[in-house]
Amino acid sequence: MHIMTLADTRSQPHRPQALSAEALAMQPIAGEHWDETIAQFDGAVQEQLYRFAKARWPGTQPQAWLFANDGAVVGGVLVLLQPLPLRLGQIAVVKWGPVLADATRPDAQALYQAMIEALVGEYARKRGMMLSVLPRAAVTPVNTQFEHLLARGFKAGSQLLFPNRYLVRLGLSDADQRKSFEQKWRYHLNKADKAGLSFAHAPASALPEFTRLYQAMTDRKKFPDHSAFDSIETLMTTPVDGLRPQLFFVREGEETVAGAIVFTAGDTAVYLYGATNERALPLRAGYFLHRHIISWLRDNTDAQWYDLGGTDGFQGLHQFKKGMVGSAGVIAPVPPVANFAARPLPFLLGTGAFAARDALHGALRWIDRHRPDRAKPDQEQGGARGIAS
Repeated sequence: MHIMTLADTRSQPHRPQALSAEALAMQPIAGEHWDETIAQFDGAVQEQLYRFAKARWPGTQPQAWLFANDGAVVGGVLVLLQPLPLRLGQIAVVKWGPVLADATRPDAQALYQAMIEALVGEYARKRGMMLSVLPRAAVTPVNTQFEHLLARGFKAGSQLLFPNRYLVRLGLSDADQRKSFEQKWRYHLNKADKAGLSFAHAPASALPEFTRLYQAMTDRKKFPDHSAFDSIETLMTTPVDGLRPQLFFVREGEETVAGAIVFTAGDTAVYLYGATNERALPLRAGYFLHRHIISWLRDNTDAQWYDLGGTDGFQGLHQFKKGMVGSAGVIAPVPPVANFAARPLPFLLGTGAFAARDALHGALRWIDRHRPDRAKPDQEQGGARGIAS
């Protein structure tokens, strides 16, 4: 397949039109080459990386596909084949995909629909599996991808207990960005600006420093860490520069008081993990950290949005992230997973497996939240994956 650069594809006229699955060429691609390709996509996201999927979900079989229209790659997807209990079959799971190479095309929604149709043909009809698709939160009032899935016959399934995602708009001047923050958030930021703190963008080799800070925080707060933190080294050592998360620190003198790991590929940067020490809260280091990350993302990436993740129901995190989203950003829910099968039995087996998983996760969450020694996170702590997923 020939792959145009995004600059090439955006220079071509694209007219919105209905596309059939047959209008797209669907071709498998090796995992390592898939990661190199998706690094160029607007829709690049951690959960769609082969390298991440192998580390995060070792019990699944990842399969990557490219979609081309008129000889140029327009999108792709990483599908996880999840085995059912008792070897009764497999579910085809798509997390945050399929993804578009150029999300600004006028026919972007038509391309998404055609990619979904191709996946239905491959997995639901040809292989007889249940196809499970989880779209991302949308910055528009209507999540057009999820609405299309429902119109296509997918059924809404599991939903996150706290689905809201907090998205900061990037691209504003420093003055306009500060004005967009809520008044109380600006108040704390002004205090932080006077605290003698320094901000640093660090190389990937500084990951051990962040890991020490993160582990000390989880030990101190007694957080049950169900995140994918043990897979972060896999991402930080990827040979594809554009997919390597960025590392940031805030220091008071020589002491590191706060840090963050941010995924910066695609049109939406994602706050993966945050960590602080006991000095961070009185210094308001979280405000200082994120304010500088926002400026760094504006000046050094193509991202248009900064996804802060969720809150796991903690009111302090809600207030902190809501204040940062401010008047220019968006708070939007991750929709429920959408499930489709061409025949009744795969659908019953698949939805049954999801129901059993949800019941187990719900029981574990209840136990975690009612542990007497569990401390609540400070309002400035927690990442999109570390706390909210």
